[in-house]
Amino acid sequence: MDPTLEITLRIAAAAAVFAAMTAWEFLAPRRRLSIGRQRRWPSNIGILIVDALAVRLIIPTAAVGVALLAAERHWGLLNVVGLPGWLAGLLGFMLLDLIIYAQHVVFHYVPVLWRLHRMHHADLDIDVTTGVRFHPIEILLSMLIKIAAVLLFGIPAVAVVVFEVVLNATSMFNHSNVAVPPWLDRVVRWFVVTPDMHRVHHSIERRETDSNFGFNLPWWDRLFGTYRPQPEAGHDGMTVGIPMFRDPGELRLDRLLTQPFRTDRTAARDRAASEPHAVGAKQPPRPVGSAKMS
Repeated sequence: MDPTLEITLRIAAAAAVFAAMTAWEFLAPRRRLSIGRQRRWPSNIGILIVDALAVRLIIPTAAVGVALLAAERHWGLLNVVGLPGWLAGLLGFMLLDLIIYAQHVVFHYVPVLWRLHRMHHADLDIDVTTGVRFHPIEILLSMLIKIAAVLLFGIPAVAVVVFEVVLNATSMFNHSNVAVPPWLDRVVRWFVVTPDMHRVHHSIERRETDSNFGFNLPWWDRLFGTYRPQPEAGHDGMTVGIPMFRDPGELRLDRLLTQPFRTDRTAARDRAASEPHAVGAKQPPRPVGSAKMS
């Protein structure tokens, strides 16, 4: 596959979904934003640009190039078995989605990995830009995990491209602040992670944050017992974010990039210094270095 075609396809699909979700958020928002877009969007979009540059500069071939190499040299389980192309593609897509689900769980429960991932959860609102807000080191680690999976299983390049496009689209969709009729949400969440389903995952409550890990397919959460249908406080009453970073000053791009490298004590001191300006400052702190992460 031509790398230019791949990049063009991914950018076009992402831009179309982003525009559609943004319009939907303006026309039919699900929740009232506590911080709003003006303070959050520049940094959230800025981190997306940093992520894209990091992947292309450090791992230029990415997973698609590895998939093409594996197919050429018959590496990986699916290439060895010799399944029909459509079946290999379908299984490859499902395997990648299961691996991303498992990766997400691990990033919550391993303290050093949670330090990277918590930047995604530290957003003080949740909307379409939260779906692209990930620390560049986490993005690089995720790409390495996908590359390893592609080599191990011999996942076809077409399946990798389709998965990446769908994953980006569903991440923006299920993080969006859009109102979906409850009856429709109950049906759709059997087939894809909906905004109401994933929003629970961004609750400040630890037991809710450690649930609904799926980004794309919702079945893994149900299968492995991590599914939670609704937040206890309701979608309008739940607090978004984590106790560690409640100061709106943490929404700056430079602060986002340094969050993984700051200790609990440093963050607590920063928060105490800005307590009058913190969002949800009355929330009790939650341990971040414990065995079960939030």
